[in-house]
Amino acid sequence: MVHQLPPWAGLAPAFALGVAALLLFLVDSVDPDTTNTEVLGGISVLGGLSSLALAVWFIVGGTGIPESQGGQGTPVLFNGQLVVDQMALFFMVIVASVTALVALASYDYVAEHSYQAEFYGLVLLAATGMSVLSAANSLATAFVALELISLPSYALVAFLKKNKGSVEASLKYFLIGAVSSAVLAYGISLVYAATGVFRFDGVAAAIESGVVQTVVEGSVQAQSGSPEVPMSILGVGILLIIGGIAFKTAAVPFHFWAPEAYEGAPAPVSAFLSSASKAAGFVLAFRAFAVAFPIESLIGGSVQALNWVVAFQILAIATMFVGNFAAATQETVKRMMAYSSVGHAGYVLIGLAALSSTGEGLSFSMSAGMAHLLVYGFMNTGAFLFIALAEYWGVGRRFEDYNGLGQQAPLACAAMTVFLFSLAGLPIGGGFFSKFYLLEATVNVGAYSLAAALIINSALSLFYYSRVVKAMWIEEPTGERTIESYPMGLYTAIIAAAVVTVLLVPGFTAVSDLASQAVAFL
Repeated sequence: MVHQLPPWAGLAPAFALGVAALLLFLVDSVDPDTTNTEVLGGISVLGGLSSLALAVWFIVGGTGIPESQGGQGTPVLFNGQLVVDQMALFFMVIVASVTALVALASYDYVAEHSYQAEFYGLVLLAATGMSVLSAANSLATAFVALELISLPSYALVAFLKKNKGSVEASLKYFLIGAVSSAVLAYGISLVYAATGVFRFDGVAAAIESGVVQTVVEGSVQAQSGSPEVPMSILGVGILLIIGGIAFKTAAVPFHFWAPEAYEGAPAPVSAFLSSASKAAGFVLAFRAFAVAFPIESLIGGSVQALNWVVAFQILAIATMFVGNFAAATQETVKRMMAYSSVGHAGYVLIGLAALSSTGEGLSFSMSAGMAHLLVYGFMNTGAFLFIALAEYWGVGRRFEDYNGLGQQAPLACAAMTVFLFSLAGLPIGGGFFSKFYLLEATVNVGAYSLAAALIINSALSLFYYSRVVKAMWIEEPTGERTIESYPMGLYTAIIAAAVVTVLLVPGFTAVSDLASQAVAFL
């Protein structure tokens, strides 16, 4: 049982990551030229594992569950700007898990590069921002946390400074990211102008009552004179926020940066951005639209603002089809995985799209999206780390370059097979159950177009994932390939991700129950 802790202690998982980053910079300041990968990597892995242990401890101990329900209560900080509830802890687990895997795998990947402390420090600072974003209960706090994620991410993509592809990808990522941040900031300003508050519960109170609100000593109340909420301005603000979030989650048509960034970045960075960063974008989407913008109030009044359910249905279907069809036409494995990541963003968008016209089904669909993100965090991270392993060995980028690799590295290729088939939705890993959960959410509310899109694109994904499996296990090598070493860090991270992916088959019920509980106490 967790003892009653002060509210600030609820952010301990984020503090663990931040402290580890500061410790790395301290080590680097003492010895700026250090390339002691054991120390730097060890601090980073320890920071990730500490954050994971704290988040799991809080979940098991009942943090984020009201005391009336037998829990420890929900830590609230800064007059409600940050709330460490079960949803925040759920996403902190995803972020910490991916961070630990990436830090462990990077031990071998960055061993021959300079600026190792900076690399690990940027990863941990970005992860700190993701953990803070998980607990954000205000549009302003969420924006600051997003920038803490974005700025280190731009630098990480350009880590290979002498690689033109890496620098070009970072520049494109930065320019598009700057525009998306401006769009998001403008949307937030319009919502604030319309409702008078940044806090999600305050925005919801303004929409439900139709009266502009204010926050006095941490309490939301109507402004004097009871001015009405201008729904037209609010609708434009919500639409711009959808655009900003769509960029962060690499949803169509705001996905163009993702394939470039993932292909140009070091493979461990691609794993980090496509898994942890995507989860951070979705926790903002789930919390904002489930709490701040109640759909029944937005479309049920005499003056309608914006039916964001329809917007997310369009985004989900377009993202699934564009991501998967683009992945099927790629000739390089890494770029195929990049577009596959776009397609999976469409699957998770079902969490906000599988709703009835009155908003029913939100809890079920959101919990399905959350469960898929957790499973996806392991299988997608593992797949990108396998690509990092192939790059370490000097294997080419094209599908045929993987020919016969299973004969030389059977254990790693077996893990990659688990990742790919689980991503496709076969019952070899947790991906089968998470996709079935999403399918059930669509059928539950009669969203058959979403169900059809999910089934069609999952079948299509099996085609292009199988191309890699066929190359590794069936095709004969096209040339001479010599594998001289088997890097311990990369191997350990890949096998750990594969083991968790398989264990999520019997353990998926616990994951889905935890996701449902997190949504119930939102």
